Amino acid sequence: MLEKKSPPRLGRGLDALLGIPPEGAAEIHHATPDSATRVPVDAIQLNPHQPRKTFDDDELLQLAESIRQHGILNPLLVRRFEGGYQLIAGERRLRAARLVGLHDVPVHIRDMDEQEVLEAALVENIQRSDLNPIEKALGFRDYLDKFRMTHEHLAQRIGVDRTTITNLLGLLNLPAEVQDHVRTGALSLGHAKVLKGLSDPGQQIALAKQVIANSLSVHALEALLKQQKQERAAGRSREIEPEPDRTAHVDAIEDELRQKLAVRVAIKLKAKDKGQVILQFDSNDDFERILEVLRR
Repeated sequence: MLEKKSPPRLGRGLDALLGIPPEGAAEIHHATPDSATRVPVDAIQLNPHQPRKTFDDDELLQLAESIRQHGILNPLLVRRFEGGYQLIAGERRLRAARLVGLHDVPVHIRDMDEQEVLEAALVENIQRSDLNPIEKALGFRDYLDKFRMTHEHLAQRIGVDRTTITNLLGLLNLPAEVQDHVRTGALSLGHAKVLKGLSDPGQQIALAKQVIANSLSVHALEALLKQQKQERAAGRSREIEPEPDRTAHVDAIEDELRQKLAVRVAIKLKAKDKGQVILQFDSNDDFERILEVLRR
């Protein structure tokens, strides 16, 4: 059991949280069912603080088939709870065991309090299962709200950098629609960080849709924002001294090209029927993408 007064040990992973020395780690990761206690599946409650909210059905079916053929090679981790047991780690294995119809499963029983259980769930998922950024952020917020800790303290407890926690929690300020795109993987964490820097929720949603529709890279999104900022500045300048030959139709075409190509676009008029269309690119990838669009 984790000593309350001892220095945080979670940076080494779940084994450190459970008080297992490095040389004993194999007991957890490579134990056979015979070396563990077997308990009824129905006696195990799920962990209400599990950060992972969604489980891939295909992956669960594959795991269930593996369990059907070979059994559960890595015991689950549980604690005694309300006359039965509560899961600490191994929810995918437990769900797959239920799909197979197993009556009982191998477990290791640990004496842990609620705070330690939540920490174990965070560590297992963050360091092993690659939660999506929104699930990580919600897990952090749940922990911080429940135990009234600072970002720095949580970082020490689970062995991650404080700025990682702060940056992920900032994603929860994004509009719900944008968070859903991050949760499903339609937007990457890099896209989300760029959008997080904007103050207008409407602009965040519009740009998120544009990124998805045009498969824009993070770099292309940054270039698009830079262009929009320049255009706003140019627009303010035109309010003072409008371009005499420029029409709303030309502005609309310029905007259409900018959205389609996701690069800076400028239409320069020299006379009534003469001018230039200038496409600016900042990398070879942008140049190749522009060519690909123009060749269609």
